[in-house]
Amino acid sequence: MMHSVSIRSLDLHFGAVKVLQNLDLDIFDGEFLVLLGSSGCGKSTLLNCIAGLLDVTDGQIFIKDKNVTWLEPNERGIGMVFQSYALYPQMTVEGNLSFGLRNARMPKAEIAKRVARAAEILQIEPLLKRKPAALSGGQRQRVAIGRALVRDVDVFLFDEPLSNLDAKLRADLRVEIKRLHQNLENTMIYVTHDQVEAMTLADRIAIMKGGQIMQLASPAEIYNRPGNKYVADFIGSPSMNFLEGMLDSGRFTTSGETLDTTAYPFSGSTAHGPATMGVRPEHVATGHEMQSLPIQADVSVELVEPMGSDTLVWTQFAGQTFRFRMDGQAEVAPGDTIRIGIDPAKASFFDQKTELRL
Repeated sequence: MMHSVSIRSLDLHFGAVKVLQNLDLDIFDGEFLVLLGSSGCGKSTLLNCIAGLLDVTDGQIFIKDKNVTWLEPNERGIGMVFQSYALYPQMTVEGNLSFGLRNARMPKAEIAKRVARAAEILQIEPLLKRKPAALSGGQRQRVAIGRALVRDVDVFLFDEPLSNLDAKLRADLRVEIKRLHQNLENTMIYVTHDQVEAMTLADRIAIMKGGQIMQLASPAEIYNRPGNKYVADFIGSPSMNFLEGMLDSGRFTTSGETLDTTAYPFSGSTAHGPATMGVRPEHVATGHEMQSLPIQADVSVELVEPMGSDTLVWTQFAGQTFRFRMDGQAEVAPGDTIRIGIDPAKASFFDQKTELRL
């Protein structure tokens, strides 16, 4: 498969501060790639390097096999959508959409055709004669996306475009962006700190920390087989439970409890030594579901968080804080004793020293 964007040994330093370090990344043609991470991890900085808004310290950037490392943003064949809408308040929606094309002296007929196409795709045709002050936040963001869309480029860059919107509008526009990608089949690179956005939109996710990519994989792979403890902790809400202990011959000992881990698919030979066992709250079984599982225990309920469709239960397991999900209709209260089961095949084990997956 052809690469739409390739990044080679990219470094970006601000004085002594290293923001991006020896970063390599290949993005496939037509792929929706999400750069995900907490604030300060370098995701927006990387996007700005691809866009040409920041000069790199070292390394190279290729778009459609063309070295664009030192080209101006308007020479890179990209369209960019920012967190702020940055619309011209004195212009109508139609004026905002066509402004860049008019500056490029494109023929009027072609401008009208592109504006009409973008308005139809984004369902903003009734808004073309309005000014930004007369639009809602979601409508303004659609116009901002449309302004990138009319440029008819191969690569779209999104820098946290939904973060200024309320939760319902964010969910609605998320669906529209996914549909937009399916219809256009262009390459899209999307920056967010919201893991729900990342998991629902992405073909692949690059999880970043400290200017480096911790793991690059599909949402399913990152969720089910996190490559290290940081990724495991970052993905999932609530986050994964972690139990510290020792691995030896298919057994994991933690706080006096010995757990059978023979069903776990260790990479290479079975691991030995200090390890961390990770278990997602939704992978803890209760009731008849856990009858055949090799790891079972009775736990006392400490705290209950009803969430509608499910209920989050806080307890202690092997002397450590532990959370698990139950059906939202389950009757459970603090002080209750519940028997839980864990399938080691769904767990994750990490080396305590390197924090890499075992």
